[in-house]
Amino acid sequence: MANVHRVRKGYNLQLVGNPSDAISTAPFSPVYTLFPADFKGVTPKLAVKVGDKVLAGDCVFYSKTNELVRIPSPVSGEVLEIVRGEKRVLLAVKIAADAAIAYRDFGSAPSGTLEAATVKEKLTASGLWTLVRMRPFDRIANPSDSPKAIFINGMATAPHAPSMPVCMAGQEESFQAGIEALSTLTDQIVLSTTVGDATPAFQQAKGVEKHSFSGPHPSGNTSVHIAAVSPLNKGEVVWAVSAQDVVAIGKLFTTGQCRLDRVISLTGECVKNPQHYSILPGAGLKELLVNQLVHAKPRIISGDVLTGIKTSSEGALHFYSQQVSTLPEGDSPELLGWVLPGVGKFSLSRTFCSWLTPNKSYALDTNMHGEERAFVITGQYEQVFPFDIFPQELVKAAWSLDVEKLEQLGIYEVVEEDFALCEVICTSKQPLQELIREALDTVYTEMN
Repeated sequence: MANVHRVRKGYNLQLVGNPSDAISTAPFSPVYTLFPADFKGVTPKLAVKVGDKVLAGDCVFYSKTNELVRIPSPVSGEVLEIVRGEKRVLLAVKIAADAAIAYRDFGSAPSGTLEAATVKEKLTASGLWTLVRMRPFDRIANPSDSPKAIFINGMATAPHAPSMPVCMAGQEESFQAGIEALSTLTDQIVLSTTVGDATPAFQQAKGVEKHSFSGPHPSGNTSVHIAAVSPLNKGEVVWAVSAQDVVAIGKLFTTGQCRLDRVISLTGECVKNPQHYSILPGAGLKELLVNQLVHAKPRIISGDVLTGIKTSSEGALHFYSQQVSTLPEGDSPELLGWVLPGVGKFSLSRTFCSWLTPNKSYALDTNMHGEERAFVITGQYEQVFPFDIFPQELVKAAWSLDVEKLEQLGIYEVVEEDFALCEVICTSKQPLQELIREALDTVYTEMN
């Protein structure tokens, strides 16, 4: 019987454009793009040059500080372009994809014969080590660490998150193989799912400690699961992997190939047919969005609307994204916006009459309805922040980059995505996720 946890604080932001359970294969993308900025803490060093041929799984660039952290090509093809910015900072690597993907063979490994050294060697050689993230700091895990636990996140509660039963359908064998590989690296594997989730891959999983969570977003965030099951103290490390990434790890050991394909949701009111797609990270969005956009000025987001990365229809799916979201651009003024009763406007307070219809789905745009203003104590954050820490005080410590106060106030327990809802309802319009990420990087630098 799974352990059940009830998360009471939070909010489910209900938006128009939920994806159906239909799933299609994404159209062929001729160009794939890898963004070094997706890999927090990695100072990239190129392993390829323009014109080089690569196979799926070949190293494209790696971390200067730890050469075991290698970023793999999701496809086979030819390196088309290396994009640099100011001071020659590496911004992107573009690969012209082959029509049929050829994979680098890393060798399969029979179940029951795995050892920790072999697992780490294969994961680092194939680049799949990038799928393992460490907490605190939410960076790519250090292969030399010994985590007290590995958390597998089998749920998502962000707006328009992909459906786990759809994503994991038919992946039971690969998921179990991934669990067996990860179990060589720690004594505790925790699988987090939604209460009542009947996904066969999760129900049949062996060798894991199952925990179920209910409640509003951010109940699906890994930080919430860690805080409930195995809270972090200073000096402790846990690793986190998404359920779909466990499948990719399992396929490495059953097939010997780096297969990064995943299921994402294409969502939002700007999309004609919101649904699920099987796709590879780095794929161009132009082909995915052709004949789909129904709004003149859509905001395209790689990821969910709370934490995703702004891109465009000419952009690409970022490495860790499991959604492509859309919103109308809010670039026009609103006449008498605060005077009208606001029946159709979203508000978590009782500013507008919309509080009378709590289950209503909203057609929101990107308008912030105000500019950045004085940062005052309101008590708002506590309504949607389910951690046993003081969010406003932590944000102020992040603003001043006071490392000692950050440690005292619980910076090790959270990452920037945990402040996404706080950012949505913030009266002061502060960039809270940006502040927390800068604080995490500062604390990491001080500790290392």
